[in-house]
Amino acid sequence: MSDPLAEPEPAATHPATGLDDVVHQRVRLGILTIAHEARRVEFGFLRTQLGLTGGNLSQHLGVLESAGLIGVEKGYAGRRARTWITLTHAGQAALADEIARLKQLIVRVEAADGR
Repeated sequence: MSDPLAEPEPAATHPATGLDDVVHQRVRLGILTIAHEARRVEFGFLRTQLGLTGGNLSQHLGVLESAGLIGVEKGYAGRRARTWITLTHAGQAALADEIARLKQLIVRVEAADGR
């Protein structure tokens, strides 16, 4: 007889429990997705695409950079200061894992709808 208070087996846990709060937040997921698509993206482009203020975007980039998911490179394009964002290997893996878990959730919802 199984212990009702025992921790569930990893295979029995719901896919939502594995969503990463750093990655899953709407703006940060958008940043990671755009950086994945572009390979290297400029700060102003991200700000415009996601409809953010510069300060708000900077805060989200700080969270992602602290987590090791993005690299931030500062430089110049002509005389204008620029900031470019790239996805790290850890960022690629985190995004792939998040997408896989979201797909699992979609399959579960679709299966429940098909009952």
